[in-house]
Amino acid sequence: MKHVTLPLLLTGLLTAPVLAQTTPPAGAPAAGQRPAGMPAQPAATAKPVLSNTAKGSGRLEGTVLDAATKKPVEFATITLLPLSGNTPLDGGVCDERGRFKLQGLAAGEFRLQISFIGYATQTRNVTIGAGLTTVPTVSLESSAQKLGEVTVTGERDVIETKPDRIVYNAEKDITNSGGTAADVLRKVPLVNVDPEGNVELRGTSNVRVLINNKPSGVVASSVADAMKQIPADQIKSVEVITTPSAKYDGEGTGGIINIILKKNNLEGLNGSVGLAAGTRSSNGNASLNYRKGKVGLSSSMSGFAFYSPNRNDLTRYLKDGSGNERLALEQQGDGNTLGGGGFGRLGLDYDPAQYHNLTLNVQGNLFRNSGNYGQFNNLLLPVADEFTRDTDRRFRTQSYDVNGSYTRTFEQKRREWSVLAQHTRNRNVQAYYLDQFAGRTTENFAKDYREESDNLSRNLETTLQTDYAHPFSETALLETGAKAILRRVSSDYDVFTSPSTGSNIDPVFNPDRSNLFDYNQDVLAAYGTYGFSASKKVSFKLGARAENTRITGSFQQQQSDNSSVKQNYLSVLPNLSLSYQPQNPKKPGQTLRIAYSKRIQRPQIFYLNPFRNSSDSLNVSFGNPELEPELTDSYEINYTTFIKGSVLNLSAYARRTGNAIEAVRYIDRNGVNVQTFSNIGRNATFGTSLFTSVKPIPKWDVSGNLNVYYVSLKSPALSFEDGSINTAAYSNSGVMYNLNLNSSYKFEKGLSLQFFGGLNSPRVQLQGKQAAWTFYSLGLRKNLLKDKADLTLNADNFLSATRNLRSTLDTDQFRQESNNYIYLRGVRLAFNYRFGKVTQQAPKRRRSIQNDDVKQGSDGQQQGN
Repeated sequence: MKHVTLPLLLTGLLTAPVLAQTTPPAGAPAAGQRPAGMPAQPAATAKPVLSNTAKGSGRLEGTVLDAATKKPVEFATITLLPLSGNTPLDGGVCDERGRFKLQGLAAGEFRLQISFIGYATQTRNVTIGAGLTTVPTVSLESSAQKLGEVTVTGERDVIETKPDRIVYNAEKDITNSGGTAADVLRKVPLVNVDPEGNVELRGTSNVRVLINNKPSGVVASSVADAMKQIPADQIKSVEVITTPSAKYDGEGTGGIINIILKKNNLEGLNGSVGLAAGTRSSNGNASLNYRKGKVGLSSSMSGFAFYSPNRNDLTRYLKDGSGNERLALEQQGDGNTLGGGGFGRLGLDYDPAQYHNLTLNVQGNLFRNSGNYGQFNNLLLPVADEFTRDTDRRFRTQSYDVNGSYTRTFEQKRREWSVLAQHTRNRNVQAYYLDQFAGRTTENFAKDYREESDNLSRNLETTLQTDYAHPFSETALLETGAKAILRRVSSDYDVFTSPSTGSNIDPVFNPDRSNLFDYNQDVLAAYGTYGFSASKKVSFKLGARAENTRITGSFQQQQSDNSSVKQNYLSVLPNLSLSYQPQNPKKPGQTLRIAYSKRIQRPQIFYLNPFRNSSDSLNVSFGNPELEPELTDSYEINYTTFIKGSVLNLSAYARRTGNAIEAVRYIDRNGVNVQTFSNIGRNATFGTSLFTSVKPIPKWDVSGNLNVYYVSLKSPALSFEDGSINTAAYSNSGVMYNLNLNSSYKFEKGLSLQFFGGLNSPRVQLQGKQAAWTFYSLGLRKNLLKDKADLTLNADNFLSATRNLRSTLDTDQFRQESNNYIYLRGVRLAFNYRFGKVTQQAPKRRRSIQNDDVKQGSDGQQQGN
């Protein structure tokens, strides 16, 4: 165990698993396949795991080459089969020189199958003796043809399970065609997207969304808005990582959702165009890619537009000291929103020499929406008043990301060094203009108050990172790295109001409600992980990440105690995982994984911005710049097995978050419902999830996911800014669940049908709950022009026009019931066309930046970010 001692002394860590690659039975992901965006695992970690033969002393070796170029085919899949039947007996993958080796085999006659995407599969008969058997060099022929003429074998399932993540292959789901990223995420196991577009993972919104393994300015202001901007047709897959290792930044209460966009990995010129028209939204997208030899170029662009009517109502009751209720407020409102924008990417990939790779990527987006909203207010307490507000809202944002990387690989397998840099900029403006009228009328002569607001927010982020991986043996790997994230955030908001109530004079600048908030956050981090296999069945991996955070915040106006914010703290975040593979011949492909991680989440500008949004004068919201980070301990037990081509994944998990950031609400002296954020005492979740994917018949795929969990929220007494409110301690708890079903059937002549449906239970909140809701869609696709094109008709929630997000707030001060009707019924028709002649290249190892350390908001427009 000398190979263990040295890394332990260097890093002060214990140990954890290098995830062994397996060759599951037919119907499961092939050993050569890997999650998109993740570095390929060399064959040194690939061990024969399907031991359906008796053990022996036989060895089998060989080399796989490209028939045209005579170059090695890296990571080709090797499967040992019986002379009759298709149940794998053993297997592995080739290393970077195209070599493979199988050991401990019984003597006899078998079939050896060699396959890799883009090549025609070969099968050879082999006779294994008591010693070494060398297979003559295998030359795989490329299956390069015009698109539409390629026959794909071993096609990926819609959903795959990996040792540390679940992968949803969005490009295989026809109901996504013509939709947006929000439509895609609704179908991802363990993920929830409510009708307003807010994203949750296993019941928590404390989740980090990455694009191609990197943070993006697209999601800096609002995840909900960002998901409207990315076309579903440009998404290759979505990865869900519930217990990230120390290589990832310190985000951790829920986990990571990584959206992998389609990228050219094909020789030659190719591309696609697509158009979709619908009742709720329409979009167009195009991509053009070129790769020749050492150079690859990829590009894509899209534009979209959407229309969203809405209506809502609210009733509020105030409580006296005995808990008796009196009606205090009634509101009714309706309006509509129009929006649109564009999203574009450009990437360069260059291999100047063997073992060297350079990448440069640029992407940017534009997003706009505007709407008119009318609301009648009947205020009964603390004073009686009736008035109507007519509000025009404007929101616009633009962002860009520039990132580059250099990766140095070595002849020694799994040894790698990389340097990465990224700069992200997001700028958005939220504005509203309102006129207030006495009573229910909106006639000009009744106008008695006017207000305007303009909030400019900026978010600049610069990241530098380096990583190094060094193998000490075939089963021992040390990974280390360092990273610096420099964030510069500002919020400049001006409010203009009528000089006095009852005045119809043009609004004038209001210095008491205007401010300039600057917020700087620097995070310096270093990590180390070490993994090794203790035996053929058991492997470990342990890591730790140290992050030093320095925060400074200031106001242009020196406002009492809120004039500045300063924080400086060091966080040590350990994690550990253990993997056990029983290697049971009767149940091949079984994996049991136990994992623990400690995570930190820093509040994003959504939670920090002190801008007071008063477009609804009786329901206002603002951020809290003095929020502290929250720390979470996460535990998970995960079991995966393959049964006759079906996949079963069962997991149990627990999360305990101290200093948790939650929304809190109270009624001020003027009867206004105020929402802000606070570090409450504790947030604990205990749950279990079940995922399965089956194939009743070859043309029919069915998959489903069930997630059941218990959540407990506890908070001590909370004092608020006006000094008069000191609420009692709060606690709330309950069982929640969500389930979904995805089913597709392929008919003859390129016709396919797919259905998706999901159900979500009522949501437990610190001071109330939200009602249950459902979502479903049906899609019909027809392949055209020799499979170069397809036409898809989708219908979403077609049985009812709206979904009611009913919510209830109940505190010692008040009880409030609200209904928010969201129009989700929609029909869209999408057409996609693909062109070009292509040849598949072997995948290369890549590194990419992953900033996933901050707590994100769900709806940026609430805080104007």
